[in-house]
Amino acid sequence: MTLPVPRAVDLRRESLDGVLDRVERALHVRLARETVVRKRRTVGARTDRGTWVRIERRGFDRIGAQGWNGPESAAVLSGVVMPSWHAGFVWREPGEPVMWRADEMELVNASPVGRAALVIEDPRLPDAWWSALGASLDALAAQSAPRLATPDTETITQELVTSALGEAFPEVTDTTVVEWRPAHADLTWANVTGPPFCMIDWEDWGMAPRGLDAATLWGNSLAVPALAERVWSERRPDLECRSGRLMALFFCARVAGPHADPADPRLEPARKEATRIVAGLHD
Repeated sequence: MTLPVPRAVDLRRESLDGVLDRVERALHVRLARETVVRKRRTVGARTDRGTWVRIERRGFDRIGAQGWNGPESAAVLSGVVMPSWHAGFVWREPGEPVMWRADEMELVNASPVGRAALVIEDPRLPDAWWSALGASLDALAAQSAPRLATPDTETITQELVTSALGEAFPEVTDTTVVEWRPAHADLTWANVTGPPFCMIDWEDWGMAPRGLDAATLWGNSLAVPALAERVWSERRPDLECRSGRLMALFFCARVAGPHADPADPRLEPARKEATRIVAGLHD
């Protein structure tokens, strides 16, 4: 069944007073309007009880049968440095195939390492930060997940991996993923703080090919070669297994595939790395 596609909306340009009022009533909080942070499909703000509320608008076509409770379901994870989840509220937008979700969680005072997914300067993170990252990813991978990951709001499946790699790297004929692990699924520099270290924005977490998180952080470091090398070194077991190499190519396919952006600072490094990884798969 094909789900209806919702009206395209950029929350940076929409009037959200009604949405914020509704969230305040449902969660019994007051949002500090001067702290509101707007992104294309999410909005966040501090509350009068020292917490943070994140609000997202998502179409039915990006929700699927498993539902849409990533932050709530991630609350059961142990050993992972992440904000505590407190409460949530979901409603449907009248007349649109769209759901809204508000999650109240612990306020993280540390800033994200990057203002965007990628970085173009070395953040010079201390060794303790890298140790905390590794411990959290190892703890996450050792647990179980009742859901599939949805990177970029798209459910990750073997078919998706095969399609993406086949389009960008047709010489890779065996794209079978044999190892699946729980993953954050959006581990960009905008979703890790530091120092101190914390992983934020858990709406897309779930089971994914081993190495997805490491490959995502590595790929978003490619504009800073020394940083990309550090990520690869820190997460070598995840990135040098076959599933991890496929995930590194999966990232490169997004940056250096048929729809590559010539202005993307990751483009040339991604092409170079893809050549290296493909050759390694064939050894």
